Amino acid sequence: MRPKRMLIVGGGSAGWMAAAYLNAALNRGGRQLVDISLIESPDVPRIGVGEATIPNINHILAVIGIDQFDFLRRVDGTFKQAIKYVNWVKNDGSWYYHPFDRFLGRAIDRSALDWLMSDRSIPYMETVSIQPVMCELGLAPLTLGRQQFGKPQKYAYHMNALKFADYLCELATARGVSHYLDHVTDIELAGNGDISAVMTKGGKRLEADLFVDCTGFAALLIEQKLGVRWVDCSQWLLCDRAITMAVPYEQHYPGYVRPYTTATALSSGWVWEIPLQDKRSLGYVHSSAFISEDQAEQEVRDFEGGHSASLDTRTVHFKVGYREHAWVRNCVAIGLAGSFIEPLESTGLYLSDLATVMLSEHFPHGDDMEALAFRFNRIMANRFHEILDFINMHYCLTRREDTEFWKEIRKPERIHDRLKAKLDFWRVKPPSPSDFEDQFFPGQPDSPLPSNGYPGDHRSPVDTATVFNLYSYEAILYGMGFLEEECDKWYGTFRLQPGVFKEVIDSLNMATRELPLHDAWLQQVLGMKQYEKAQ
Repeated sequence: MRPKRMLIVGGGSAGWMAAAYLNAALNRGGRQLVDISLIESPDVPRIGVGEATIPNINHILAVIGIDQFDFLRRVDGTFKQAIKYVNWVKNDGSWYYHPFDRFLGRAIDRSALDWLMSDRSIPYMETVSIQPVMCELGLAPLTLGRQQFGKPQKYAYHMNALKFADYLCELATARGVSHYLDHVTDIELAGNGDISAVMTKGGKRLEADLFVDCTGFAALLIEQKLGVRWVDCSQWLLCDRAITMAVPYEQHYPGYVRPYTTATALSSGWVWEIPLQDKRSLGYVHSSAFISEDQAEQEVRDFEGGHSASLDTRTVHFKVGYREHAWVRNCVAIGLAGSFIEPLESTGLYLSDLATVMLSEHFPHGDDMEALAFRFNRIMANRFHEILDFINMHYCLTRREDTEFWKEIRKPERIHDRLKAKLDFWRVKPPSPSDFEDQFFPGQPDSPLPSNGYPGDHRSPVDTATVFNLYSYEAILYGMGFLEEECDKWYGTFRLQPGVFKEVIDSLNMATRELPLHDAWLQQVLGMKQYEKAQ
């Protein structure tokens, strides 16, 4: 039996991650299940910014066989232990953390309830996790001997997305993936409606059994040829632009490399700060309905400081939503061709990661793909809506009213019905593990997914809490002051100071003794250049 032929159309992080992972996952142990090719156009400019990830990226790296330290060197990578949210509750410089790791109670974890019954004088996450304080101290998660200390902490990475794509291209092509640099000019359909081949500017006709659309928002195969509709979700997430800027350390080095991502709320959105080994990457994610491009550019320059006056910026347009069906006939959309949610929780690369892993699990060994597509589409829809709820929650819990954007985002019609049902229920009973069994609450509408005539599972999506579980929800909810008024009614206004897990105190004492500063680790272990601190 001949291997299946797979053609990935489009490169970038999504395309090359799919190529490298699927080749490693499917073609192993001397078996060749799939013959993978990738075509990318030299005429389409590559969009690359600093990319922040979540810990799931470690699965991708492990399957491909990438050494962590080689990876960090090749992609100008740094460690990420949390996201720090600044000015999200009020425009007063306040902040809270969403860390990747925390300690749990013994048989029954009552830490959240105990904290709710306290005076909240210590932020909740600092009572159960060492990572907020580690981040404030600027500590790396590993010792200079590259070892974990004490209880291993979960972490992810910041990276240069273009260098990551190039690294994956190098690995994949060395292991047998065919690479074409050519521009797709036409797409040919078979009599049954499947895609049979793509034609190129260079005169090639490339056939395949399975096509993967990684052509970004252009969606050349899934939308332009197969006509699969995009479902718009901008009602709940208003931002549609990003002004990006790179701040080279040669020009301005702040004297540290933060071991976390920062998301700072501005007048009409928020700005990411992603530290790499040679620069900081900034991106002002904003709504064009509330601020002009020139105003947004000036605001991000004011945010960064006078040294940014000479730095170039680029405007990236995006749309929040998902493909009605990511897998139709013999075409699978991965990356921006399949879905996009603003990267407030660093899930951009994750959705490509998930689609790639799911395609490997649902790889068609025979000719019938309908049942596989059925399940693939259901899983991707569930996960998209899980992330949509979680990102939407950051906005709807704000108390900011200092600009028209923040006033608008708080209106009831800007809160997704499913999220509203969760929050209403949690105002009656604080969230607990059982709430994440199937995530269906009183008052939640049973709204089917759009079908547009395609077969599949169109039931209301189910939140499986696979990406954001109870502990992630607690970090955001309690970081943003959820249930403050309710707790005053339930427990009175005079309450004791919250306790801190002994494991947190002991681990922090150990961390300050054994862990180096993040920039020192990068310099001594990876060879990051030493920059002079800006005055």
